[in-house]
Amino acid sequence: QVQLVDTGGGLVQAGGSLRLSCAASGRTFSNYAMGWFRQAPGKEREFVAAISRIGGNTYYADSVKGRFTISRDNAQNTVYLQMSSLRPEDTAVYYCAARGNTGTYYRGDNYDYWGQGTQVTVSS
Repeated sequence: QVQLVDTGGGLVQAGGSLRLSCAASGRTFSNYAMGWFRQAPGKEREFVAAISRIGGNTYYADSVKGRFTISRDNAQNTVYLQMSSLRPEDTAVYYCAARGNTGTYYRGDNYDYWGQGTQVTVSS
């Protein structure tokens, strides 16, 4: 089992920045690729970003490319999502997730463990 705790959400004005953190405990963190997903009210969950086990490869949704950066610190068992130039349409609950398999990184059903989510609200 892997336990994930998402933190760092909040209310920010458009154009502002936030950094989300996801602290992992349980099994060896570096055995898992990590991802961030989000879900806005009335919408389906969508992929935001993913990072490989050692951090050498990162992937982003087109909607956040150039504005968001995913990173990880395997010594601290933590994955981060630095969000800049935030827009009202980025408003959602953000979830981190851990994937122990080699499935497609942007499919949520390939992830084994999920955090509880953290609310991000961007005001215009």
